[in-house]
Amino acid sequence: MGSELLALDCLVHLFSYLEAPALLRAARVNQAWNEAAGTTSLWRRMCLDRWTFCNISNLTPGMQTWKQYYLHRSKLEHEMASGRPSADYICRSMRGHKGEIVGMAYLSDNEHVFGAGKLRSVVCTASTDGTIRAWQVQEGTQIWSSPSQEVPFVKVITVPQYKLAISTDAYGTIKVWHGETGEELAAFSTSSSSSSLVTYSVNNKPFLTAATAEGAIYTLEVPNLNQVSCIAAFQNSSIDLLLCSPDKQWLVAGSTENADTSPKIFYTDCLINPGDEPPISSSLPVNNCAVVCWLPKAPARIAVMHQDRMSVRRNITVFDLAVKKSKCKTEVLAQQVASFTLPQSTWTTAILMEGHGTETILLGCGSNLKLYSIFGTQLEAFQHHNNTITSIWVDSFRVVTSSLDLSLRVYTWKKVNKISSLTSRYYLLGGTHRWSRVMNNLHSRGVHSYSRTRAGLPTNPASLPNATGTHLHTRSHLTTFRLLVFIGSFFIFLNLIIILQLFFH
Repeated sequence: MGSELLALDCLVHLFSYLEAPALLRAARVNQAWNEAAGTTSLWRRMCLDRWTFCNISNLTPGMQTWKQYYLHRSKLEHEMASGRPSADYICRSMRGHKGEIVGMAYLSDNEHVFGAGKLRSVVCTASTDGTIRAWQVQEGTQIWSSPSQEVPFVKVITVPQYKLAISTDAYGTIKVWHGETGEELAAFSTSSSSSSLVTYSVNNKPFLTAATAEGAIYTLEVPNLNQVSCIAAFQNSSIDLLLCSPDKQWLVAGSTENADTSPKIFYTDCLINPGDEPPISSSLPVNNCAVVCWLPKAPARIAVMHQDRMSVRRNITVFDLAVKKSKCKTEVLAQQVASFTLPQSTWTTAILMEGHGTETILLGCGSNLKLYSIFGTQLEAFQHHNNTITSIWVDSFRVVTSSLDLSLRVYTWKKVNKISSLTSRYYLLGGTHRWSRVMNNLHSRGVHSYSRTRAGLPTNPASLPNATGTHLHTRSHLTTFRLLVFIGSFFIFLNLIIILQLFFH
Protein backbone atom coordinates (compact mmCIF):
# COMPACT_ATOMS: atom_id res chain seq x y z
CA MET A 1 0.00 0.00 0.00
CA GLY A 2 2.82 2.38 0.89
CA SER A 3 4.60 1.86 -2.44
CA GLU A 4 1.32 2.47 -4.30
CA LEU A 5 0.74 5.72 -2.41
CA LEU A 6 4.30 6.79 -3.11
CA ALA A 7 3.87 6.02 -6.79
CA LEU A 8 0.69 8.09 -6.89
CA ASP A 9 2.39 11.00 -5.12
CA CYS A 10 5.31 10.81 -7.52
CA LEU A 11 2.97 10.81 -10.52
CA VAL A 12 1.08 13.83 -9.19
CA HIS A 13 4.38 15.67 -8.67
CA LEU A 14 5.54 14.87 -12.20
CA PHE A 15 2.16 15.80 -13.67
CA SER A 16 2.35 19.21 -11.98
CA TYR A 17 4.84 20.22 -14.69
CA LEU A 18 2.40 19.40 -17.51
CA GLU A 19 -0.04 21.67 -19.28
CA ALA A 20 -3.68 20.69 -19.67
CA PRO A 21 -3.42 18.99 -23.13
CA ALA A 22 -0.51 16.80 -21.99
CA LEU A 23 -2.29 16.02 -18.73
CA LEU A 24 -5.39 14.87 -20.61
CA ARG A 25 -3.25 12.59 -22.81
CA ALA A 26 -1.52 11.15 -19.75
CA ALA A 27 -4.89 10.27 -18.26
CA ARG A 28 -5.45 7.79 -21.11
CA VAL A 29 -2.41 5.63 -20.35
CA ASN A 30 -3.87 3.48 -17.55
CA GLN A 31 -6.03 3.64 -14.45
CA ALA A 32 -3.23 4.81 -12.14
CA TRP A 33 -2.22 7.63 -14.47
CA ASN A 34 -5.89 8.56 -14.92
CA GLU A 35 -6.33 8.84 -11.17
CA ALA A 36 -3.19 10.94 -10.79
CA ALA A 37 -4.09 13.20 -13.73
CA GLY A 38 -7.49 13.90 -12.20
CA THR A 39 -6.10 15.10 -8.88
CA THR A 40 -7.98 18.18 -7.73
CA SER A 41 -4.86 20.11 -6.70
CA LEU A 42 -3.45 19.95 -10.26
CA TRP A 43 -6.52 21.43 -11.89
CA ARG A 44 -7.05 23.97 -9.12
CA ARG A 45 -3.50 25.24 -9.58
CA MET A 46 -3.93 25.52 -13.35
CA CYS A 47 -7.20 27.42 -12.92
CA LEU A 48 -5.75 29.92 -10.47
CA ASP A 49 -2.57 30.34 -12.52
CA ARG A 50 -4.52 31.05 -15.69
CA TRP A 51 -7.36 33.22 -14.38
CA THR A 52 -7.47 35.95 -11.79
CA PHE A 53 -10.71 34.68 -10.27
CA CYS A 54 -12.52 31.33 -10.42
CA ASN A 55 -16.02 30.72 -9.11
CA ILE A 56 -16.41 26.96 -9.26
CA SER A 57 -20.04 27.26 -8.19
CA ASN A 58 -20.77 28.65 -11.68
CA LEU A 59 -21.04 25.12 -13.04
CA THR A 60 -24.19 23.12 -13.52
CA PRO A 61 -24.97 20.66 -10.67
CA GLY A 62 -22.94 17.47 -10.91
CA MET A 63 -20.06 19.20 -12.72
CA GLN A 64 -18.58 21.25 -9.88
CA THR A 65 -14.95 20.15 -10.07
CA TRP A 66 -11.84 22.15 -10.86
CA LYS A 67 -11.17 19.97 -13.89
CA GLN A 68 -14.64 20.58 -15.35
CA TYR A 69 -14.32 24.30 -14.60
CA TYR A 70 -10.98 24.47 -16.43
CA LEU A 71 -12.26 22.52 -19.44
CA HIS A 72 -15.51 24.47 -19.79
CA ARG A 73 -13.90 27.88 -19.35
CA SER A 74 -11.07 27.00 -21.75
CA LYS A 75 -13.62 25.86 -24.33
CA LEU A 76 -15.54 29.09 -23.93
CA GLU A 77 -12.40 31.18 -24.41
CA HIS A 78 -11.46 29.18 -27.51
CA GLU A 79 -14.92 29.75 -28.97
CA MET A 80 -14.69 33.44 -28.11
CA ALA A 81 -11.38 33.72 -29.95
CA SER A 82 -12.58 31.80 -33.02
CA GLY A 83 -16.11 33.19 -33.18
CA ARG A 84 -17.05 35.06 -36.35
CA PRO A 85 -19.18 38.17 -35.74
CA SER A 86 -21.06 37.75 -39.00
CA ALA A 87 -21.81 34.05 -38.52
CA ASP A 88 -21.69 33.17 -34.82
CA TYR A 89 -23.48 36.17 -33.36
CA ILE A 90 -26.89 37.67 -33.94
CA CYS A 91 -27.54 41.41 -33.63
CA ARG A 92 -31.20 41.95 -32.77
CA SER A 93 -33.09 45.25 -32.67
CA MET A 94 -35.56 45.69 -29.82
CA ARG A 95 -37.94 48.39 -30.99
CA GLY A 96 -40.90 49.97 -29.30
CA HIS A 97 -39.82 53.13 -27.50
CA LYS A 98 -40.96 56.41 -29.07
CA GLY A 99 -38.41 58.55 -27.23
CA GLU A 100 -34.75 58.47 -26.29
CA ILE A 101 -33.58 55.50 -24.19
CA VAL A 102 -31.99 57.00 -21.07
CA GLY A 103 -31.17 53.85 -19.10
CA MET A 104 -30.88 50.09 -19.29
CA ALA A 105 -30.23 47.40 -16.68
CA TYR A 106 -30.37 43.62 -16.53
CA LEU A 107 -33.23 41.88 -14.72
CA SER A 108 -31.42 38.55 -15.07
CA ASP A 109 -29.07 37.12 -12.49
CA ASN A 110 -25.51 38.39 -12.79
CA GLU A 111 -23.69 35.07 -12.86
CA HIS A 112 -22.87 32.96 -15.91
CA VAL A 113 -23.31 29.21 -15.45
CA PHE A 114 -20.88 27.13 -17.51
CA GLY A 115 -22.44 24.25 -19.38
CA ALA A 116 -26.02 25.36 -18.72
CA GLY A 117 -26.99 25.52 -22.39
CA LYS A 118 -29.42 28.15 -23.61
CA LEU A 119 -30.05 30.95 -21.14
CA ARG A 120 -32.76 33.58 -20.97
CA SER A 121 -31.57 37.13 -20.44
CA VAL A 122 -33.96 39.98 -19.66
CA VAL A 123 -33.17 43.70 -19.75
CA CYS A 124 -35.20 46.67 -18.59
CA THR A 125 -35.13 50.07 -20.36
CA ALA A 126 -36.34 53.56 -19.46
CA SER A 127 -37.23 56.22 -22.01
CA THR A 128 -38.21 59.86 -22.34
CA ASP A 129 -41.48 58.58 -23.85
CA GLY A 130 -42.58 57.94 -20.25
CA THR A 131 -42.46 54.14 -20.34
CA ILE A 132 -40.43 51.37 -18.71
CA ARG A 133 -40.12 48.22 -20.81
CA ALA A 134 -38.70 44.71 -20.33
CA TRP A 135 -37.15 42.73 -23.19
CA GLN A 136 -36.10 39.16 -23.89
CA VAL A 137 -32.58 39.61 -25.22
CA GLN A 138 -32.10 36.38 -27.19
CA GLU A 139 -35.33 36.84 -29.15
CA GLY A 140 -35.36 40.65 -29.21
CA THR A 141 -39.00 40.73 -28.09
CA GLN A 142 -40.81 42.93 -25.61
CA ILE A 143 -42.12 41.22 -22.46
CA TRP A 144 -44.06 44.11 -20.93
CA SER A 145 -44.41 47.89 -20.98
CA SER A 146 -45.54 50.23 -18.24
CA PRO A 147 -48.41 52.66 -18.92
CA SER A 148 -47.14 55.85 -20.53
CA GLN A 149 -46.76 58.88 -18.24
CA GLU A 150 -46.29 62.53 -19.19
CA VAL A 151 -43.14 63.01 -17.10
CA PRO A 152 -40.10 61.45 -18.83
CA PHE A 153 -38.01 58.88 -17.02
CA VAL A 154 -34.35 59.64 -16.41
CA LYS A 155 -32.97 56.38 -14.98
CA VAL A 156 -33.73 52.73 -14.26
CA ILE A 157 -31.88 50.22 -12.07
CA THR A 158 -32.76 46.64 -11.14
CA VAL A 159 -32.58 44.23 -8.22
CA PRO A 160 -32.24 40.93 -10.13
CA GLN A 161 -32.41 38.60 -7.11
CA TYR A 162 -35.84 40.02 -6.26
CA LYS A 163 -37.02 40.50 -9.89
CA LEU A 164 -37.56 44.24 -9.38
CA ALA A 165 -36.98 47.33 -11.52
CA ILE A 166 -36.68 50.79 -9.95
CA SER A 167 -37.09 54.01 -11.92
CA THR A 168 -36.94 57.73 -11.32
CA ASP A 169 -38.38 60.49 -13.48
CA ALA A 170 -37.63 64.16 -14.15
CA TYR A 171 -39.74 65.23 -11.14
CA GLY A 172 -37.90 62.92 -8.74
CA THR A 173 -40.66 60.32 -8.36
CA ILE A 174 -39.25 56.87 -7.65
CA LYS A 175 -41.27 53.81 -8.67
CA VAL A 176 -40.80 50.08 -8.13
CA TRP A 177 -41.96 47.67 -10.86
CA HIS A 178 -42.49 43.92 -10.78
CA GLY A 179 -39.83 42.55 -13.12
CA GLU A 180 -41.94 39.74 -14.55
CA THR A 181 -45.31 41.48 -14.98
CA GLY A 182 -44.55 45.23 -15.11
CA GLU A 183 -46.96 45.93 -12.27
CA GLU A 184 -46.25 49.15 -10.33
CA LEU A 185 -45.64 48.12 -6.71
CA ALA A 186 -44.84 51.40 -4.96
CA ALA A 187 -43.99 55.08 -5.50
CA PHE A 188 -42.08 57.71 -3.51
CA SER A 189 -41.52 61.40 -4.28
CA THR A 190 -38.24 63.14 -3.45
CA SER A 191 -39.55 66.46 -4.82
CA SER A 192 -36.27 66.83 -6.67
CA SER A 193 -35.55 67.46 -10.33
CA SER A 194 -33.17 64.49 -10.47
CA SER A 195 -32.12 61.51 -8.39
CA SER A 196 -29.17 59.14 -8.32
CA LEU A 197 -30.09 55.60 -7.25
CA VAL A 198 -28.21 52.66 -5.74
CA THR A 199 -29.48 49.43 -4.18
CA TYR A 200 -27.84 47.05 -1.71
CA SER A 201 -28.84 44.26 0.64
CA VAL A 202 -27.99 43.98 4.33
CA ASN A 203 -28.81 40.69 6.07
CA ASN A 204 -30.82 39.65 2.99
CA LYS A 205 -32.98 42.77 3.23
CA PRO A 206 -32.88 45.12 0.21
CA PHE A 207 -32.58 48.89 0.53
CA LEU A 208 -32.57 51.79 -1.92
CA THR A 209 -30.59 54.98 -1.45
CA ALA A 210 -31.54 58.00 -3.56
CA ALA A 211 -29.51 61.21 -3.80
CA THR A 212 -31.15 64.41 -5.02
CA ALA A 213 -30.21 67.61 -6.82
CA GLU A 214 -30.65 69.50 -3.52
CA GLY A 215 -27.97 67.41 -1.76
CA ALA A 216 -30.28 65.16 0.26
CA ILE A 217 -29.88 61.40 0.65
CA TYR A 218 -32.96 59.22 1.21
CA THR A 219 -32.77 55.60 2.34
CA LEU A 220 -35.87 53.54 1.57
CA GLU A 221 -37.03 49.98 2.10
CA VAL A 222 -37.55 47.83 -0.99
CA PRO A 223 -40.05 47.08 -2.44
CA ASN A 224 -42.55 49.18 -0.45
CA LEU A 225 -40.36 52.35 -0.51
CA ASN A 226 -40.99 53.18 3.14
CA GLN A 227 -38.61 55.94 4.24
CA VAL A 228 -35.94 54.79 6.68
CA SER A 229 -33.84 57.95 6.89
CA CYS A 230 -33.15 61.27 5.20
CA ILE A 231 -30.02 63.37 5.66
CA ALA A 232 -28.72 66.64 4.19
CA ALA A 233 -25.36 65.50 2.82
CA PHE A 234 -24.46 68.67 0.89
CA GLN A 235 -25.69 72.23 0.93
CA ASN A 236 -26.91 73.47 -2.46
CA SER A 237 -24.92 70.84 -4.38
CA SER A 238 -26.42 68.25 -6.68
CA ILE A 239 -25.28 64.71 -5.91
CA ASP A 240 -24.41 62.96 -9.17
CA LEU A 241 -21.89 60.47 -7.77
CA LEU A 242 -23.43 57.67 -5.69
CA LEU A 243 -21.81 54.25 -5.31
CA CYS A 244 -22.07 51.41 -2.80
CA SER A 245 -19.00 49.35 -1.93
CA PRO A 246 -18.80 45.67 -2.94
CA ASP A 247 -19.12 44.63 0.72
CA LYS A 248 -22.23 46.89 1.11
CA GLN A 249 -20.77 48.62 4.18
CA TRP A 250 -19.88 51.94 2.58
CA LEU A 251 -21.61 54.54 0.46
CA VAL A 252 -19.78 57.31 -1.38
CA ALA A 253 -21.61 60.47 -2.46
CA GLY A 254 -20.19 63.43 -4.33
CA SER A 255 -20.77 66.24 -6.80
CA THR A 256 -18.90 66.82 -10.04
CA GLU A 257 -20.62 70.20 -10.51
CA ASN A 258 -19.22 71.91 -7.40
CA ALA A 259 -15.41 71.97 -7.38
CA ASP A 260 -15.33 72.98 -3.71
CA THR A 261 -17.07 69.87 -2.39
CA SER A 262 -15.26 66.73 -1.27
CA PRO A 263 -16.72 63.25 -1.68
CA LYS A 264 -18.31 61.94 1.50
CA ILE A 265 -18.15 58.39 2.81
CA PHE A 266 -21.13 57.07 4.80
CA TYR A 267 -21.37 53.93 6.90
CA THR A 268 -24.47 52.19 5.50
CA ASP A 269 -25.44 50.72 8.88
CA CYS A 270 -26.11 54.26 10.11
CA LEU A 271 -28.36 54.97 7.12
CA ILE A 272 -30.53 51.87 7.53
CA ASN A 273 -30.53 52.03 11.36
CA PRO A 274 -30.75 55.76 12.09
CA GLY A 275 -30.34 57.04 15.62
CA ASP A 276 -30.49 60.36 17.40
CA GLU A 277 -26.96 61.22 16.30
CA PRO A 278 -26.04 62.17 12.71
CA PRO A 279 -24.87 59.21 10.61
CA ILE A 280 -21.20 58.33 10.70
CA SER A 281 -19.44 59.89 7.72
CA SER A 282 -16.12 61.33 6.60
CA SER A 283 -15.02 63.65 3.79
CA LEU A 284 -12.15 62.48 1.59
CA PRO A 285 -9.28 65.00 1.47
CA VAL A 286 -9.70 65.79 -2.26
CA ASN A 287 -11.70 68.39 -4.19
CA ASN A 288 -12.97 68.80 -7.74
CA CYS A 289 -13.84 65.11 -7.99
CA ALA A 290 -14.59 63.75 -11.48
CA VAL A 291 -14.95 59.96 -11.16
CA VAL A 292 -14.85 57.38 -8.37
CA CYS A 293 -14.72 53.58 -8.40
CA TRP A 294 -14.21 50.73 -5.96
CA LEU A 295 -11.43 48.14 -6.15
CA PRO A 296 -13.75 45.12 -5.84
CA LYS A 297 -11.40 42.57 -4.30
CA ALA A 298 -10.22 44.83 -1.49
CA PRO A 299 -12.45 45.04 1.60
CA ALA A 300 -13.04 48.79 1.28
CA ARG A 301 -10.70 50.43 -1.24
CA ILE A 302 -11.81 53.38 -3.33
CA ALA A 303 -10.08 55.28 -6.16
CA VAL A 304 -10.92 58.94 -6.77
CA MET A 305 -10.02 60.92 -9.87
CA HIS A 306 -9.74 64.60 -9.06
CA GLN A 307 -8.24 67.78 -10.46
CA ASP A 308 -5.79 70.16 -8.82
CA ARG A 309 -7.41 73.34 -7.60
CA MET A 310 -4.78 75.60 -9.20
CA SER A 311 -4.08 73.63 -12.41
CA VAL A 312 -5.65 71.28 -14.94
CA ARG A 313 -3.64 68.25 -13.79
CA ARG A 314 -5.65 65.13 -13.10
CA ASN A 315 -4.72 62.83 -10.24
CA ILE A 316 -5.94 59.47 -9.00
CA THR A 317 -5.79 58.88 -5.26
CA VAL A 318 -6.60 55.55 -3.61
CA PHE A 319 -7.93 55.23 -0.04
CA ASP A 320 -8.60 52.32 2.31
CA LEU A 321 -11.60 52.83 4.56
CA ALA A 322 -12.08 51.55 8.11
CA VAL A 323 -14.25 52.19 11.16
CA LYS A 324 -12.56 53.13 14.42
CA LYS A 325 -14.65 52.55 17.52
CA SER A 326 -13.89 53.87 20.98
CA LYS A 327 -15.85 54.32 24.20
CA CYS A 328 -16.85 57.84 23.24
CA LYS A 329 -17.40 57.73 19.50
CA THR A 330 -17.19 55.86 16.23
CA GLU A 331 -15.45 57.44 13.27
CA VAL A 332 -14.60 56.66 9.66
CA LEU A 333 -10.91 56.56 8.76
CA ALA A 334 -9.69 57.06 5.20
CA GLN A 335 -6.04 56.08 4.82
CA GLN A 336 -4.29 57.07 1.59
CA VAL A 337 -2.71 54.06 -0.10
CA ALA A 338 -1.39 55.59 -3.32
CA SER A 339 -1.63 58.64 -5.56
CA PHE A 340 -0.35 59.52 -9.01
CA THR A 341 -0.81 62.12 -11.76
CA LEU A 342 -2.21 61.06 -15.10
CA PRO A 343 -0.31 61.88 -18.32
CA GLN A 344 -0.93 65.36 -19.71
CA SER A 345 -2.63 63.92 -22.80
CA THR A 346 -5.59 62.89 -20.60
CA TRP A 347 -6.13 66.19 -18.78
CA THR A 348 -8.74 67.55 -21.20
CA THR A 349 -10.39 64.25 -22.18
CA ALA A 350 -13.55 62.82 -20.66
CA ILE A 351 -12.52 59.70 -18.76
CA LEU A 352 -14.34 56.60 -17.57
CA MET A 353 -12.82 54.67 -14.65
CA GLU A 354 -13.40 51.15 -13.31
CA GLY A 355 -11.52 48.99 -10.82
CA HIS A 356 -10.35 45.37 -11.00
CA GLY A 357 -8.90 43.21 -8.25
CA THR A 358 -7.09 45.18 -5.57
CA GLU A 359 -4.53 47.18 -7.56
CA THR A 360 -5.71 47.58 -11.17
CA ILE A 361 -7.55 50.60 -12.61
CA LEU A 362 -9.06 50.73 -16.11
CA LEU A 363 -9.48 54.07 -17.86
CA GLY A 364 -11.50 54.86 -20.97
CA CYS A 365 -9.77 57.90 -22.48
CA GLY A 366 -11.36 58.88 -25.78
CA SER A 367 -11.01 55.81 -27.98
CA ASN A 368 -8.26 54.30 -25.80
CA LEU A 369 -8.55 51.70 -23.05
CA LYS A 370 -5.68 51.91 -20.55
CA LEU A 371 -4.69 49.81 -17.56
CA TYR A 372 -2.84 51.34 -14.61
CA SER A 373 -1.64 50.03 -11.31
CA ILE A 374 -2.76 52.09 -8.33
CA PHE A 375 0.83 53.30 -8.07
CA GLY A 376 0.74 54.95 -11.50
CA THR A 377 2.42 52.35 -13.72
CA GLN A 378 0.72 52.01 -17.09
CA LEU A 379 0.33 48.27 -17.61
CA GLU A 380 -1.34 48.15 -21.03
CA ALA A 381 -3.03 50.33 -23.62
CA PHE A 382 -5.48 49.40 -26.39
CA GLN A 383 -6.79 51.51 -29.25
CA HIS A 384 -9.27 49.26 -31.00
CA HIS A 385 -12.20 51.66 -31.28
CA ASN A 386 -12.55 54.34 -33.95
CA ASN A 387 -14.47 56.69 -31.69
CA THR A 388 -15.01 57.58 -28.04
CA ILE A 389 -15.56 54.76 -25.54
CA THR A 390 -18.94 55.33 -23.90
CA SER A 391 -19.04 52.53 -21.32
CA ILE A 392 -16.83 49.91 -19.66
CA TRP A 393 -18.07 46.71 -18.06
CA VAL A 394 -15.60 44.90 -15.80
CA ASP A 395 -15.96 41.59 -13.99
CA SER A 396 -13.62 38.83 -12.87
CA PHE A 397 -13.72 37.15 -16.29
CA ARG A 398 -13.92 39.83 -18.96
CA VAL A 399 -13.96 43.50 -19.92
CA VAL A 400 -16.44 44.85 -22.47
CA THR A 401 -16.19 48.32 -23.97
CA SER A 402 -18.78 50.09 -26.11
CA SER A 403 -18.12 53.05 -28.35
CA LEU A 404 -19.71 55.77 -30.44
CA ASP A 405 -18.47 53.82 -33.45
CA LEU A 406 -21.39 51.44 -32.70
CA SER A 407 -19.14 48.56 -31.70
CA LEU A 408 -18.37 46.31 -28.75
CA ARG A 409 -14.85 45.14 -27.96
CA VAL A 410 -14.50 42.12 -25.65
CA TYR A 411 -11.36 41.30 -23.65
CA THR A 412 -10.62 38.54 -21.13
CA TRP A 413 -8.35 38.61 -18.10
CA LYS A 414 -5.19 36.58 -17.77
CA LYS A 415 -2.21 36.55 -15.43
CA VAL A 416 1.33 37.31 -16.60
CA ASN A 417 3.91 36.95 -13.83
CA LYS A 418 1.07 37.32 -11.29
CA ILE A 419 0.04 40.65 -12.85
CA SER A 420 -3.42 41.03 -14.37
CA SER A 421 -3.48 41.75 -18.09
CA LEU A 422 -6.05 41.68 -20.90
CA THR A 423 -6.31 39.69 -24.10
CA SER A 424 -8.43 41.10 -26.92
CA ARG A 425 -10.95 38.47 -28.00
CA TYR A 426 -13.31 39.84 -30.61
CA TYR A 427 -15.05 42.86 -32.06
CA LEU A 428 -18.77 43.21 -32.76
CA LEU A 429 -20.00 45.96 -35.06
CA GLY A 430 -23.56 47.24 -34.89
CA GLY A 431 -23.38 49.54 -37.91
CA THR A 432 -20.81 51.09 -40.23
CA HIS A 433 -18.07 53.51 -39.29
CA ARG A 434 -19.11 55.73 -42.19
CA TRP A 435 -22.62 56.31 -40.89
CA SER A 436 -21.97 56.11 -37.14
CA ARG A 437 -21.17 59.85 -37.06
CA VAL A 438 -24.64 60.60 -38.41
CA MET A 439 -26.35 58.09 -36.13
CA ASN A 440 -24.73 59.46 -32.98
CA ASN A 441 -26.49 62.80 -33.41
CA LEU A 442 -29.96 61.25 -33.51
CA HIS A 443 -32.25 60.12 -30.69
CA SER A 444 -32.26 56.49 -29.60
CA ARG A 445 -35.48 54.57 -30.08
CA GLY A 446 -34.30 50.99 -30.34
CA VAL A 447 -31.85 48.74 -28.56
CA HIS A 448 -29.42 46.46 -30.35
CA SER A 449 -28.39 43.30 -28.52
CA TYR A 450 -25.89 40.62 -29.44
CA SER A 451 -26.68 36.95 -28.84
CA ARG A 452 -24.38 33.98 -29.20
CA THR A 453 -25.34 31.39 -31.82
CA ARG A 454 -22.28 29.16 -31.59
CA ALA A 455 -19.54 30.67 -29.50
CA GLY A 456 -18.37 33.69 -27.64
CA LEU A 457 -20.40 36.04 -25.50
CA PRO A 458 -22.19 34.14 -22.73
CA THR A 459 -25.82 35.25 -22.71
CA ASN A 460 -25.92 36.63 -19.17
CA PRO A 461 -25.81 40.04 -17.48
CA ALA A 462 -22.05 40.04 -17.08
CA SER A 463 -21.61 39.78 -20.82
CA LEU A 464 -22.54 43.32 -21.82
CA PRO A 465 -22.02 46.73 -20.31
CA ASN A 466 -24.77 47.86 -18.01
CA ALA A 467 -27.08 50.82 -18.70
CA THR A 468 -25.58 52.88 -21.53
CA GLY A 469 -23.10 50.11 -22.36
CA THR A 470 -25.20 48.74 -25.23
CA HIS A 471 -25.53 50.34 -28.64
CA LEU A 472 -28.54 52.60 -28.95
CA HIS A 473 -29.94 53.30 -32.41
CA THR A 474 -33.17 54.66 -33.86
CA ARG A 475 -35.65 53.22 -36.26
CA SER A 476 -34.89 56.15 -38.56
CA HIS A 477 -31.21 55.12 -38.49
CA LEU A 478 -32.03 51.70 -39.88
CA THR A 479 -34.46 53.12 -42.43
CA THR A 480 -31.91 55.69 -43.62
CA PHE A 481 -29.17 53.09 -43.78
CA ARG A 482 -31.29 50.63 -45.75
CA LEU A 483 -32.35 53.40 -48.14
CA LEU A 484 -28.71 54.31 -48.76
CA VAL A 485 -27.81 50.66 -49.34
CA PHE A 486 -30.70 50.35 -51.81
CA ILE A 487 -29.64 53.49 -53.69
CA GLY A 488 -26.02 52.29 -53.82
CA SER A 489 -27.08 48.86 -55.09
CA PHE A 490 -29.31 50.48 -57.71
CA PHE A 491 -26.45 52.57 -59.12
CA ILE A 492 -24.13 49.55 -59.17
CA PHE A 493 -26.79 47.60 -61.07
CA LEU A 494 -27.29 50.51 -63.50
CA ASN A 495 -23.53 50.77 -64.14
CA LEU A 496 -23.40 47.03 -64.78
CA ILE A 497 -26.14 47.31 -67.41
CA ILE A 498 -24.28 50.18 -69.14
CA ILE A 499 -21.04 48.16 -69.20
CA LEU A 500 -22.81 45.13 -70.68
CA GLN A 501 -24.42 47.30 -73.35
CA LEU A 502 -21.07 48.81 -74.30
CA PHE A 503 -19.51 45.35 -74.38
CA PHE A 504 -22.15 43.86 -76.72
CA HIS A 505 -22.07 46.89 -79.02
